[in-house]
Amino acid sequence: MCEIAILRNKIMQSSNSVSAFPKLPARYISVVMPFILSVLMTFVVSLIATLKNLGFSADLLTHWMPAWGLSWIVAFPVLLLVLPLVRRLVGIVCHKP
Repeated sequence: MCEIAILRNKIMQSSNSVSAFPKLPARYISVVMPFILSVLMTFVVSLIATLKNLGFSADLLTHWMPAWGLSWIVAFPVLLLVLPLVRRLVGIVCHKP
């Protein structure tokens, strides 16, 4: 019974390890959110576009990674600029929680 409690504590500690990661102050949310969004979206969209143009090939990565890098360099600043407008438009369309 004691071993189960020890194991349960280890599991709980490992699940809380994400919260132990040092966090940025809340004032950075307006930069971190578009950063993560732009990385994920350009990753997926550039992969789809590269696959559409080249198909599955041996040199897929050599074409996809530069395309992803270029698309991210464009997407991140664009997101920083348009996100306030998008928030206003969402506020017009949706009720506040």
